[in-house]
Amino acid sequence: MTSSRALQQRLIAALMLLLAASCATDRAPVEPPDPKPQAVAEPEIPAPAEPPPDRSALRLSIAAVGDMMIGTDYPQDHLPDDDGVGFLADVAPYLASADIAFGNLEGVLLDGGEPGKKCSNPSACYLFRSPTRYAHHFRAAGFDVLSLANNHARDFGEEGRSSSMQAIAAAGMHHSGRVDDFASLEVNGISVAVLAYAVTRNSNMMLDYELAFATAAAYAESHDVVLVSFHGGAEGVAATRIPFADEEYYGEPRGDVVWFARGMIDAGADIVIGHGPHVVRGMERYKGRLIAYSLGNFATYYGISVAGIKGVAPILMATVDGDGAFVEGRIVSTVQRRPAGPSIDAGHRALDLVRGLSRQDFGKPGLLFLPDGRVLPVARPPVEPHVLQTADEATEPHSP
Repeated sequence: MTSSRALQQRLIAALMLLLAASCATDRAPVEPPDPKPQAVAEPEIPAPAEPPPDRSALRLSIAAVGDMMIGTDYPQDHLPDDDGVGFLADVAPYLASADIAFGNLEGVLLDGGEPGKKCSNPSACYLFRSPTRYAHHFRAAGFDVLSLANNHARDFGEEGRSSSMQAIAAAGMHHSGRVDDFASLEVNGISVAVLAYAVTRNSNMMLDYELAFATAAAYAESHDVVLVSFHGGAEGVAATRIPFADEEYYGEPRGDVVWFARGMIDAGADIVIGHGPHVVRGMERYKGRLIAYSLGNFATYYGISVAGIKGVAPILMATVDGDGAFVEGRIVSTVQRRPAGPSIDAGHRALDLVRGLSRQDFGKPGLLFLPDGRVLPVARPPVEPHVLQTADEATEPHSP
């Protein structure tokens, strides 16, 4: 009885297990939950690159003049009666109107000091020393950059030129001239380098052509416009024509100015300004760039002759684009009548000189000189490569 009951209980348990298994098999499988949607980052689309600026649409105006020296107090006092305050008053509006005004400072800005050259005859002593306060006269007239690369920049040794550099900087201007001394400035969004050269030692050497060309190329890489000045060529009324060869003055090498100027343009310079002959020379447009071979005596109060054509000089007003190409210009004629400073010349003699000399030396200089002083670029036949010559090898001036 007991054994049969136990058997019955085991059968019931087995049936219950079978029934549970059957229910589990018939139950619908449980679907896993849908994964939570993930945010997908949109790919970043870069903004379209801005086109490079059209530099040919930019403009830079330059006013350039030649030699300047507002009196000297050595070995005797030869300074203007008003201490030079009004010496540049008549020409200041033209200088101040330009984005950059440039000139060549003959002599030093120094208070006291001993000369670096001998001066045995005080009545014929060509050493020029102006007080340092005169730097402010140049700045007040509108100048931005002065060249210290010339044969008078060290009349009082390196102390004199260092004093000039300090006085110019203190007046708010830039300078160039001593070895490796070059100016950099920015105007109207255009970066400008000014490189001043001379044929005298302890200056950026014009006669080391390859170094000068390499320097111009380097500055052209880092600046939009490169302005070069040089103090070279023979001197005097017989030096108005360009010989297209090495020049000399009292046995001193004065360089081949055409070789230098065109070579600097080839290297990357954009405008070349010459001075040193103390007379005006011609101009040309070479590969779209302007070269003025000498701007003459602009403002020389004492010690430098201003007789005849030596007292006639232009203010060269030149406009270039953001790449340095010549756009247009103007020649403002000036004349010196001592003891006054330079004044506007209603006779336009500087314009007449530049126009005539440009045609004589270059034939078709690529420039149109209008009666009102405007200078415009015009088509020019290709210029043949210039071959460096010595003075003995050059038989006569020629038009390339």
